[in-house]
Amino acid sequence: MEQFPETGMDRVLLAVNGTLMRGLALNPNLLAAGATFVRETTTEPSYRLWSIDDCHPAMVRTRKGGAAVAVEVWAVPPGGLAEILLQEPPGLSIGKVKLADGSTVLGVIAEPMLCEGQREITPFGGWRAYLAKHSNSG
Repeated sequence: MEQFPETGMDRVLLAVNGTLMRGLALNPNLLAAGATFVRETTTEPSYRLWSIDDCHPAMVRTRKGGAAVAVEVWAVPPGGLAEILLQEPPGLSIGKVKLADGSTVLGVIAEPMLCEGQREITPFGGWRAYLAKHSNSG
């Protein structure tokens, strides 16, 4: 846990890659849990991303074919993690995510089975980029 001087509280860093990001559908869940935005970054280039029925993304770490995925890092009170996870879609969980700067934080990751039969969107580089291109194509 990191100490955040402005709050005097310990916080856990959480990387989010989809609907929990600022301005998207589940972002109110982060805010309700007392989370604060820290920064935008990317993962190390070892992740793949799928669109789950165009409702939310699913990110999986892989040995081959991975890329850097755009994420937001949030500082979350430890007690808020369970609250956030319980409101995530089935098949998503919290695990360890490696960021481009070499650090490891907690992050939203998917069970590989969730991605079966879904559209891989890794080449877009992130959920926002996929949404922007997908909405322009239809």
